[in-house]
Amino acid sequence: MPWPKCWPSTWEMIERWGKYSMDRQRVIAELTAPGGPFETKQATVLGVPMTIFANAAPSLRAVFESTRAFGDREFLVYDDERWTYADLHRRARALAHYLVDRGIRKGDRVAIGMRNYPEWVLAFWACQSIGAVAVTLNAWWTGDELNYAFEDSGARAAILDGERVERIAPYLPQLSVEIVLGVRDAAGSQHAQWLDDVLTPYLGRDALPDVAVEPDDYSTIMYTSGTTGRPKGALATHRNHVTNLTNSFLGGAVAARLAGVAPQPGATPPQPVSLQTFPFFHIGGLSGLYVNTAIGAKVALMYKWNPDQALDLVQRERVSSIAGVPTVVRQLLERAKEQRLELTSLAGIASGGAPVPPDLIDTIGVQFSKRVAPGNGYGLTETTSAVISNGGADYFARPDSVGRPAPVADARVVDDRGVDVADGEIGEIWIKGPHVVQGYWNKPDATAEAFTDGWFHTGDLGYRDPSGFFYVVDRKKDVVIRGGENVYCAEVEAALFQHPAVQDVAVIGLPHRMLGEEVAAVIEARAGQSIDPADIQAFVATRLARFKAPTQVLIHDGPLPRTATGKVLKRELKQKYSAG
Repeated sequence: MPWPKCWPSTWEMIERWGKYSMDRQRVIAELTAPGGPFETKQATVLGVPMTIFANAAPSLRAVFESTRAFGDREFLVYDDERWTYADLHRRARALAHYLVDRGIRKGDRVAIGMRNYPEWVLAFWACQSIGAVAVTLNAWWTGDELNYAFEDSGARAAILDGERVERIAPYLPQLSVEIVLGVRDAAGSQHAQWLDDVLTPYLGRDALPDVAVEPDDYSTIMYTSGTTGRPKGALATHRNHVTNLTNSFLGGAVAARLAGVAPQPGATPPQPVSLQTFPFFHIGGLSGLYVNTAIGAKVALMYKWNPDQALDLVQRERVSSIAGVPTVVRQLLERAKEQRLELTSLAGIASGGAPVPPDLIDTIGVQFSKRVAPGNGYGLTETTSAVISNGGADYFARPDSVGRPAPVADARVVDDRGVDVADGEIGEIWIKGPHVVQGYWNKPDATAEAFTDGWFHTGDLGYRDPSGFFYVVDRKKDVVIRGGENVYCAEVEAALFQHPAVQDVAVIGLPHRMLGEEVAAVIEARAGQSIDPADIQAFVATRLARFKAPTQVLIHDGPLPRTATGKVLKRELKQKYSAG
């Protein structure tokens, strides 16, 4: 690939990439060796043999307790509000005691549904502190979709903002939820108690409730699209999340060692500052939340994504790292270039949640030279965020690779029989390790289909090169990833088939420069009927979350192409309409 002549320092880095890559593997081996700070060992977890971190924290409760030491250090920034770590702990202790007093016990499900407000963070840490299972609700869902998650999870309590309270209100009489707490725009709602009111009597508590939370206790249920068209609740343990957290710590230690940065005894390093762009109900957002909490970072929150507001936050708060889907990263870079902003505080930009175009990595390099390190993590909700990652010089050298597996992650590429294929051959990527969830809540058949002896079948097609780098080339499942959100085609098709003018329809993903993919509906109209694209989009939006509505409505001339068994040839449609 041609590298720009204006980028000599990075070019020299690429020239030395082979040595860098070997050095990186050596550093990882040293840090994870017996006696090392990230020592790994063999263990059997819930009947599955695997590699684990020997000294990882036992639970997210323990992680949260350790952050009390950050005291009055700033933690959250939202509009004009600023929370310190002491503020968070005081309120989280109060909420934890309230929930326990109301009968919420370890293993009980508590639904969290709201925008990225500070109260989302408060609710999450309170749940983790008492062993309750946080059910993270997609804030884009309609009332019917929210109702499904409540019914499926059996949530006994819910903490919601006003938008979510109003959407779920018609279903509340039929649900088993006993506690509904409202925040922000839920003030005055007849369907929820005001959170601040219930916390007041407990704000003087100096310790968390006495609850023993173990590594393999359940921590979260996060919903992901499934083959039935209804979401599946991925059931994660504290070990799953703490493993992901420890992987992140290890990555930071490796980067520091390679950069020659040694810890100075008695010195307090600058506080990291992160801009949160992923929604907290997304595994990327949740991962960023607990990683940043654990390292004592300051986290800047936004009501919704706005590149101009984001740039203002980066400059005002001296943001050092940003992570987001490729759309977000591209918009941020383009707007910064238009305004000729250098963003000198930035040290890292990570992208994930959707396929990352290699040109985006080139853009980061050209715009910031080697000062800002790009990063990419490959993972799924079922693997508790990234288990294969690429960054720094490795990423500049191979921008089309998702990287190498974490030290405790086993990764394979297999054929349809589950047999390993040779390096360079395309197959399905399977993952095993202490970060892989226990299966799907209340869905034993779906669990049996997706998990084999601890191995999770990702549904992604890819290959491994002889150096151990992995590449993702396609998705085996019929899912469109629009700006980091999964859209299941069969679900959208089922909604469209209800439209009186639709004879036949296929939903596909088409390339989109900003979103990665956009949802396209290829429609065969009924005889004598006409199709209005705006009407089609509005029709879907009344039945499903708006992000699932097709942004392209394409009228197909004649019947849709099908195989002899009646399946629509979606690959043929993609080729036709991508070219068009």
